[in-house]
Amino acid sequence: MDRSQLDGGPPGLASSLPEQVDSAFASDGVLSQALPAFEARDSQRRMAVGVAEIFECGGVLIAEAGTGIGKTLAYLVPAILSGHRVLVSTGTKQLQDQIYYKDLPALRDALQTAFTATYMKGRGNYLCLHRFDAYRTGDALRTATDEGYLDDIREWARQTETGDRTEIEDLPDELPFWGDISATSENCVGTDCPQYDECFVTKMRRQAAESDLVIVNHHLLCADAAVRQSAYGEVIPACHYAVIDEAHQLEDVATQYFGVSVSTYRLERLVGDTTRYLDRDLTETPEAADRARAGLDGIERLSVLFFGAVQRHLPTADRTRLDADALAPVMELGRQLAGAVRALEDTLAPLADQSEDLRSLARRARELAEHIDFVLGTADVGFVYFLERRGRGLFLRASPVDVSSIIRELLLERMQATVLTSATLAVEESFEYQRSRLGIRHAAELRLASEFDYANQTVLFLPADMPEPRAPDFTRCAAHYVTALLEATQGRAFVLFTSYANLRQVHQLIAPHSRFPLLVQGTAPRSVLLRNFRATPNAVLLATSSFWQGVDVAGDALSCVIIDKLPFTPPGDPITAARMDSIARDGGSPFSDYQVPLAILTLLQGVGRLIRHRQDRGVLSILDPRMLTKAYGRRFLASLPPSPIVREVDAVQAFLARKGM
Repeated sequence: MDRSQLDGGPPGLASSLPEQVDSAFASDGVLSQALPAFEARDSQRRMAVGVAEIFECGGVLIAEAGTGIGKTLAYLVPAILSGHRVLVSTGTKQLQDQIYYKDLPALRDALQTAFTATYMKGRGNYLCLHRFDAYRTGDALRTATDEGYLDDIREWARQTETGDRTEIEDLPDELPFWGDISATSENCVGTDCPQYDECFVTKMRRQAAESDLVIVNHHLLCADAAVRQSAYGEVIPACHYAVIDEAHQLEDVATQYFGVSVSTYRLERLVGDTTRYLDRDLTETPEAADRARAGLDGIERLSVLFFGAVQRHLPTADRTRLDADALAPVMELGRQLAGAVRALEDTLAPLADQSEDLRSLARRARELAEHIDFVLGTADVGFVYFLERRGRGLFLRASPVDVSSIIRELLLERMQATVLTSATLAVEESFEYQRSRLGIRHAAELRLASEFDYANQTVLFLPADMPEPRAPDFTRCAAHYVTALLEATQGRAFVLFTSYANLRQVHQLIAPHSRFPLLVQGTAPRSVLLRNFRATPNAVLLATSSFWQGVDVAGDALSCVIIDKLPFTPPGDPITAARMDSIARDGGSPFSDYQVPLAILTLLQGVGRLIRHRQDRGVLSILDPRMLTKAYGRRFLASLPPSPIVREVDAVQAFLARKGM
């Protein structure tokens, strides 16, 4: 079909992109005719036309599209019809899957327009053929189980076209040696690789460079932008038109990828990789190999001493902000470690001609030594320095306090047109918070309210007698109301907490008396918990932050969402504290200008789990009395959907009885 025919005009009579898109979303348009579930919605059409106008004229569009509007189709249709290569970045793998496997095939049929698309994941999802050959022919100690998985991977590698590890259904998520054979940017030797043309990442990039739509997620988007100045690691092809969906997550992801990290794992990987390639590439120069091995022994010894001192001398919290005084007890060992890593570079650099891998290892050693110096220096006021403990690993990190200029320079200004969209972008009907956090100077704005009738589909239960969150009996009272609400809704609930401590305490209090199956975060993988929740009648899921967004349970399986407290980020968190300090230095109010808006957006994500379709009905509950007792509580109430407020459980039961639930 000629794209000009979408508006009903004769072939060859060109119409503007906004006109084509407007016609496609009309009640008698091609989408209505071809998609059985499609219903014409004015808000969806308005968003689609707004996206088309930005694609045609250039610039930035901020579009908040409330739940039920169908924002995904609203940006995919103009992206397809534009004729441009469009980069679509999502916050979650689930949305990537939905777009690539569900929405695009449906739109290809509906629009009768030929287009191509590539689904791009992070490099660590793909097998590196070069590293796989080195690993399986090397002398690494392996268990019988590992050998079995190696055989499976070798057989799969002969057949796969993508190299995506998810194709092997039985491969464990935590396969110990996957990091030794995956195609991470840290290990990539670029065009020097002997298997560059056969590389799965190379093939993916070439395919993407020839595609109309490139589907990525924010982690890959930011990781790619962070290595763009390097000769290694960039995989996303040049795109001048972009849609950033779930844009409320972009600041956090950018903060993660535009920083510096030195960890026990990173040092272990450098030592392990260097040992492997020394054994393979320096058989004819034993003296050089011996010098390098001696250097590796020194790195291992100093790494153990340095991180052991970190364990002993630095605070034991999961995340601790660092400065020069805090690092003083470990500074000398840290400098010795950096020196040892730099000496390894000096040893490897003259051997670079021996193999592309030794050249890559010398580069990695140089970067690691620089990063150790940087995190120990704590000198750049644009960064916050902190220690993170995760499992058995220790991470010394330096993260940018403000990523707005980074996002603007490395993402927005590289695009001719950018759409940033989410169901939650505005705070008190204003985009000012997001504009400041994401570095947006000039933008068109579009706010589209949810299509759902919250006034009739929901009630908001705010208990009349809850104590303040810091009161010693808060958890006991919260458990009381959780139990009462679960009885009223017959389970079928998400109970969302702001901390694991609150979750554990409430679970201990309600578990002995609950008549309903309780599923608790941490007892099984996230995907398994969600699958079990959907499959188990009257189930209740108790969870923390990772379930506040990106979770879609439609219908009667979820009829109640309970939130324990307003989700303020702890002021002691290193990044939060640094950002609050920065705002205060600039004369702003850290609480009003940063903490409250961020908490409002987080709360809206949690609340948004309840109503996913027009037929859904249910109960929202926030157990935190500050919603009504504090002046800032009015800001939260003003940002919530227009649900009727009830104060007694009897009123909840009356609502449920009236709705036949």
